[in-house]
Amino acid sequence: MPLRVTFLGTAGAIPTTERNPSGIFVAREGEQLLFDAGEGIQRQMMRFGTGFSISHLFVTHLHGDHVLGIPGLLQTMAFNDREKPLSIHTPRGTRRRLTDLVNALDNRPSFPVHVTEVGDGDVAYRADKYEVRAFDVDHDARAIGYALVEDDRKGRFDRERAEELGVPVGPKFSTLHEGDPVELEDGTVVEPEQVVGDPRPGRSIVYTGDTRPTAATIEVADEPDLLVHDATFADDRADRAAKTAHSTARQAAEIASRAGADRLALVHISSRYAGRIDGHLAEARAVFDGDVFVPDDGHELEIPYPDADD
Repeated sequence: MPLRVTFLGTAGAIPTTERNPSGIFVAREGEQLLFDAGEGIQRQMMRFGTGFSISHLFVTHLHGDHVLGIPGLLQTMAFNDREKPLSIHTPRGTRRRLTDLVNALDNRPSFPVHVTEVGDGDVAYRADKYEVRAFDVDHDARAIGYALVEDDRKGRFDRERAEELGVPVGPKFSTLHEGDPVELEDGTVVEPEQVVGDPRPGRSIVYTGDTRPTAATIEVADEPDLLVHDATFADDRADRAAKTAHSTARQAAEIASRAGADRLALVHISSRYAGRIDGHLAEARAVFDGDVFVPDDGHELEIPYPDADD
């Protein structure tokens, strides 16, 4: 089941000629989600071929570089004759302001837009076999992060063992794999745990938005496959990071290491580092052994299952 991330905007508050303000697109088995929508987000979606069929937009906070793309995106959707509702999730206490933004210039969308508030520990969206959880971050605004966490998958079915136990090939295999016992012709009962392995973990993506380093990022998902973390500054501006409620690349890597993340994407790169990301990478790699990268706008990443090579 594909799980694909497209980085639509990786800049800090000020865009550059190479980087658009914040936006992360996630596609999972035909469903499309968007996390933040900086200005020009609809052009980024056209440029990188994601399309506009998102069902949910998850807003981390209401600073302009994370939300100013919403009015244009909604207008583009309306011009494309959208009828499907769109759900927008926003931090507690910000619903009214976000609704005003949705209706900016008295340009009410021609399709239903539902704005809901979410806070730390809330399940912002429960879907089939996964959920999007909200968690506290530490920024100078009402802000939250989001974690997409898949349900555990069924354990592997041991066909050879099932046949050894006398289970006939056919529907009883499926019954056992679904977790129910079966009775054989001789009255023997075979239990699922005799032929089905332990549950296998799903995949997870954690997106912090703008934040200082925080323990909540570590706790929201167990060993995430991808952590997308604020890395606005390098070590040379650590004081500035603390003052403006952002993180350095090294701090993001320390969080990734403590969380047991597999990959770390450093985003929200300040315009002062335009064309110069080597420092971010070196400082992060000094403390994080996993795969660390600074994605360009348009970078796509497929997230495999943890046991894909088994």
